[in-house]
Amino acid sequence: MPSALKAEGITVTFGGVVAVDDVSLDVEQGKILGLIGPNGAGKTTLFNALTGFVTPQSGRIQLHGKDITRLPPYLRTRAGIGRTFQTERPFEELTLLENVLVASFLKEPKRKHAERLAMEVLEKVGLADRHDQPALDLNLARRRRLELAKALAVRPSVLFLDEMMAGLNPPALKEMIGFVRQLADQNLTIVMVEHIMEAIIELSDHVIVMANGGVITEGLPRDVIEDPRVITAYLGED
Repeated sequence: MPSALKAEGITVTFGGVVAVDDVSLDVEQGKILGLIGPNGAGKTTLFNALTGFVTPQSGRIQLHGKDITRLPPYLRTRAGIGRTFQTERPFEELTLLENVLVASFLKEPKRKHAERLAMEVLEKVGLADRHDQPALDLNLARRRRLELAKALAVRPSVLFLDEMMAGLNPPALKEMIGFVRQLADQNLTIVMVEHIMEAIIELSDHVIVMANGGVITEGLPRDVIEDPRVITAYLGED
């Protein structure tokens, strides 16, 4: 299976502090990579480096074999990267359709085609019946689904999900896990930063665990969460 996303030796520093230390990863097309670790491990910084919001001091990032290390976020989006953000910030006075149109116009300049694409992704995340509702009226679970719809509207080949499951109640969590599984079944490659272990175990094909900026272990989900190094990183020596 060819690599969809490959990173080698990614290092990011801020004022002499090493936030990400020589991290490499390789995600096959249609697979889900889970990225976990305690707060301050470097996950978000690595995530931002891969999506273009932070420039690494060293290392190389490839998307489908093409070097994107120095590309700004909007060119990475055009190349095939979509992402969500931890804090969803919809245009609250606009409808759900209008919110997604902002993203879909990137792929479909003609309004008719952009609206069709926006409705397709709203259907995918179970919000099509609310397309004319203002985003202001959405609860947390539906806001997350709208955030996912916006990311899908750029037709990504690699989708980055930043803590999409945080704060969801059990039914909403199960629903979101189902949405993500369906996307992977359609051959979409996914990289997810997540603290909800249920989601990591159910969805990930491979898991990377970070602590103090580096990778401490990686492997299959159930093997990784039972690793003593992972338990220590999360809970401490005692």
